Amino acid sequence: MGEITEQDWTDTRTIWDFHLLGHDMMPCDAAIGLGSHDLGVATRAAELYRSGLFPVLVFSGANSSTTALRFPRGEAVHYRQHALELGVPDSAILVEPRARNTGQNIELSRALLAERGLTPRSVLLISKPYMERRAFATCRKVWPEVGIVCASERLTLDNYVRAIGDQKLVVDMVVGDLQRVIEYPSLGFAVEQDVPATVLDAYARLVAAGFDSRIVR
Repeated sequence: MGEITEQDWTDTRTIWDFHLLGHDMMPCDAAIGLGSHDLGVATRAAELYRSGLFPVLVFSGANSSTTALRFPRGEAVHYRQHALELGVPDSAILVEPRARNTGQNIELSRALLAERGLTPRSVLLISKPYMERRAFATCRKVWPEVGIVCASERLTLDNYVRAIGDQKLVVDMVVGDLQRVIEYPSLGFAVEQDVPATVLDAYARLVAAGFDSRIVR
C-alpha cells in the first residue's frame, strides 16, 4: 500500500483515544500484566508496583506468532525478567506461562492467584495502550465480580509508533483491537461496549484503506 495519509492518522488517533479508558490509578489487591509483543507492559507494571498500588503482580502469556522470536522463553517469563531489572522483587511476581489469548490471561491468572490463597476483590490490568478497552471488556465477562482498573504506558500515538518502529503495523494493531471490541461480545468473549459512530466510521475507512493485517477473519 502507499504512504499513510493525514486522514489515516486522524482516523487512527480517533480509535486510539477510544481504546484508552483514562482510569484513575488506585490501590488494587493484585495486578495482571497481559502478555504481548510490547515490553512496555512490564515497564509500566514495575512503575506502578513501585508506586505501591498492589502487592502482587502476575505476568501472563505464552507465545504467539508475533512474539516467538522476540520472547523465545515466553512473554510472561521475559516480562518477569524485565520487571526484576527494574527493581520489582521476585517475591512479588507470579508467572502464568500458558495463556494464549486475553480471556486465558485473566482466567489462568485468577486460578494462579487462588492457588496461592489470594482472592482479589480488585485487579489492575496492565496492557498495551490500545488494548485497555478490550482488556476491560474481557475481564468484565470472565471475572464479573472483581473491580477493574486499567493501565498502560502513558504514551501518545506518535511516541508509541516511534517506540515500535513500524507505522503500518501500529495502525493495523489499533484497527484489529477495535474489531475485537466490536465482535467479541457476540462470541461470548467480552461484554458489549458502546462504540461511537465517529469511531466506527474511522474503522471502516482504515479497513477499506488496507489496514487489515490484524483483522480476525
